[in-house]
Amino acid sequence: MIPVIICGGVGTKMWPMSTPNTPKHFLPLVDSESLFQINWRVLRKWFSPEEIYVQTNAHQARIAHHQVSEIVPENIFIEPETRNQGPATGLAAANLIKAGKGDEVFMLIQVDDLRMPEDNLISFMRMAERQSMNTDKYVTSGFSPKWHQGGVDYLLKGKLVEEKDGVKIFEVDDFVDRSETDRISENIGKDRLLVHTNHSTMTANKLMSYYRDYKSDWYSLLTRFIQGEDIEEIYPQMEKGQLEMVTKELYKKKRALVIENNFEWIDFGTWEAVSKYYDERGITHGVSGTIELESKNNFLWSQSGKTIATIGLDDIVVIESEEGILVSKKEKTGLVSLVTEKISSGDI
Repeated sequence: MIPVIICGGVGTKMWPMSTPNTPKHFLPLVDSESLFQINWRVLRKWFSPEEIYVQTNAHQARIAHHQVSEIVPENIFIEPETRNQGPATGLAAANLIKAGKGDEVFMLIQVDDLRMPEDNLISFMRMAERQSMNTDKYVTSGFSPKWHQGGVDYLLKGKLVEEKDGVKIFEVDDFVDRSETDRISENIGKDRLLVHTNHSTMTANKLMSYYRDYKSDWYSLLTRFIQGEDIEEIYPQMEKGQLEMVTKELYKKKRALVIENNFEWIDFGTWEAVSKYYDERGITHGVSGTIELESKNNFLWSQSGKTIATIGLDDIVVIESEEGILVSKKEKTGLVSLVTEKISSGDI
């Protein structure tokens, strides 16, 4: 098994602390550790530095190496620019093929997620590796939701394929897009619906065969890179797109399996999610002092150490950094990316 940590994003929903210069996965969010450092530390329980790969852009590669000095430089795959998950996953596969590892199973490890308890991850990875080696199917993952969670896609699980060491893997009956709200609501609580959490697993050669069958333009460009052409020339030509442009076809053809997570999957996608994580674990954060009068259930963080005071306010987030100040209802922090869009466009 080859773990590939994917960390090329910016984390626009966690502005103003998360910025292109220092994305959220490099911020000291949990006990003075970044999400990148935590994910690396967890993988190091079972893998050597030579066995772990990282895919990111050139700027973030420097931050990653500064935070974790034992990263093997040759194991860092550089994305010339952001083209989204589909091209990025293909680039990881192409690099592994060029390294002579085309028939080895790899798993994408999303850097902005945590998995608790940490030690459950290895049995999960072993199941994914075993099934990927024994079938031609794409392997992914999910967890059973207690309520309708917005902003995520879902899978409907089918027949149980294997159960071992507390890990279950199923056939995928169907993909349910996040926009299919009625269908999602109908299946909540029926033990078939899973929130799709990725952890995409397959061999590099197998992924290339999926691209050949269902996204031939990506396949052709990546093949040219494998054959020796410059990725700086090739990658910008790839159409931006999600991996689902390929995997949706695999779901239709019943060529996919889903592992039901044997761990709690914690996604640091918004400030509301961070607040929930901290509150549930009694963690304090980067505020030198807060004053809350007739206020409750707020999340206040000053990166520069300023005192933040609230009066008569509930369920809000206040984040201060040198980039700006965010004040939002917790439930609306998923809209913060719209703020960064306005800043980028100069519409302020």
